[in-house]
Amino acid sequence: MAPALTRALLDVAVRTAVVYLALLVGLRLTGKRQVGQFTPFDLLLLLLLANAVQNAMVGPDVSLAGGLVAAATLLALNGIVAALSRRTKGAERFLEGTPTILIRHGRVLDESLAREGISREDLLRALREHGIDDPELVRSAILEVDGSISVLREDEAPPVSKPYHRIRGVRRRV
Repeated sequence: MAPALTRALLDVAVRTAVVYLALLVGLRLTGKRQVGQFTPFDLLLLLLLANAVQNAMVGPDVSLAGGLVAAATLLALNGIVAALSRRTKGAERFLEGTPTILIRHGRVLDESLAREGISREDLLRALREHGIDDPELVRSAILEVDGSISVLREDEAPPVSKPYHRIRGVRRRV
């Protein structure tokens, strides 16, 4: 390969890596709601982000080789990030986040809703999807790392003296 072509393709790979990492951090900072079920606004944001960063990744190189290098770079970085996340707890927490409790023993935790960017209406809709129309019937509702909301009814959950792991949003009792 000619040195100029190699340099151009290396430039595409570096640009793509920078865009990937910037979007990874940006999406992580916007919270779990962005990666859960998409609203039309979320889908629109995703499409516009893809269009906005395309030129930043390939620059003036619109060749087949440039596109393939960008795609290969994205796939390789995604594989590296996934492997890092599986091997390191700290990386997993940073990249995927931690579950957040939204309702505890019938009490809606407004601070958790605000921190995660979830409206009370969104929470009530999720409860209805689980067949529950009153938050007071809920032992716990947890925003999972994938953006879904898990719900346990008070009458379904077995009593547990100590949870096995810490969930953000639940204060420890002293």
